[in-house]
Amino acid sequence: MPDPTSDVTRMLSAAAEGDASAAERLLPLVYDELRALAGRYLRREDAGHTLPPTALVHEAYLKLVGQRDADWRDRGHFFAVAAMAMRRILVNHARDRERLKRGGDRSRESLDAVAAQLVSEFERGGNELLALDAALERLRSLSERQARVVELRFFAGCSTAQVAELTGRSERSVERDWAMARAWLKGEIERLGADE
Repeated sequence: MPDPTSDVTRMLSAAAEGDASAAERLLPLVYDELRALAGRYLRREDAGHTLPPTALVHEAYLKLVGQRDADWRDRGHFFAVAAMAMRRILVNHARDRERLKRGGDRSRESLDAVAAQLVSEFERGGNELLALDAALERLRSLSERQARVVELRFFAGCSTAQVAELTGRSERSVERDWAMARAWLKGEIERLGADE
């Protein structure tokens, strides 16, 4: 019986080299896992979220297999990148919703006003994803490694062992980064709340 893991890796390589039929054969092999990943993301969103899981899966899939010369190491790497692609799609979707809700691009706000609004929404239980994304981007400027751990643990739903495997680090160092990143993000969000 063929190994589906090696089939996925082989098809990823072929799709990255421009083989359109490989990309078509790949989707059925990864669809259920991508759909589960999208479901985990969307369960964290507001009940009125307008992006269905299927659309999230398809948009992320098209971005991933459309990359020319992508260096897909293996199935795990593909799903880690898929998680990050879904995060970007959801953040962009949330930003677009917020922009439209506030009248599109008719008015320009200062950076301080936008930051204060994000914090206010977070405290009211509004769109937490945007607040988390802003804090995560600030963390990335301080520690790319810790930001990557947060993305893989929180957004991709990876275990410590999976993150260690994907990043080539020990589980202990991943756990340390995860704890430090969580504490930093909590403090950053509290700091932003106090500044309002």
